[in-house]
Amino acid sequence: MDESVGGTEGPAGAFHIPKNNNHLAMYNIRMEQPVNGHFVMPDSAVTHFHLREGDIVADFGAGSGFFLPALSKAVTDNGRVYACEIQKALVEKIGDVAHTERLGNVHPLWCDLEEAGGIKIANSELDAGVLVNTLFQIEDKQTAVAEMARTVRKGGKFFVIDWTESFAGMGPQPGAVIGAEEATNLLEASGFVLETEFPAGGHHYGLAFRKS
Repeated sequence: MDESVGGTEGPAGAFHIPKNNNHLAMYNIRMEQPVNGHFVMPDSAVTHFHLREGDIVADFGAGSGFFLPALSKAVTDNGRVYACEIQKALVEKIGDVAHTERLGNVHPLWCDLEEAGGIKIANSELDAGVLVNTLFQIEDKQTAVAEMARTVRKGGKFFVIDWTESFAGMGPQPGAVIGAEEATNLLEASGFVLETEFPAGGHHYGLAFRKS
């Protein structure tokens, strides 16, 4: 995914979203804001991850950092949270937020999920990976999933939360929705096994995988 690629869709566009201005930041914020409990709530979702003190976790496509406080708290100061994001402006923003909120275990990283070696995390370093509202945006899904899988240790966990539908002008275009079955097939092709589904809001699904 090239951060310089332009796009013509609005904030709720599908794949080709502007990478070099504030549109994607607003896009991420819009997707992440809960409305009457119908959208993803990080504190609730993270309880289904069963993270432990000292775990090393990556939030792939961290956006504006919506999930980072909950992940940071779950792994405690003894753990580490990598905030992986392709937009350099958002990487800088995450760094500022982590400093302001005193999230000392959060480490912003510029990453390109769609390039082999584009994630600057060592092989098998992670105890868990998290992919929230991002899978449908990725063009080269097979490469991206394989690259994320490379960073997760054997027996490690991977969590996918994404849209079940196009809703009220937010999220993906109808033709860009990646359903739970398709997401499962992509993850299983890269060595993950689906363990369970979990509630993730009225318009999202949640899938929990383990690296075999």
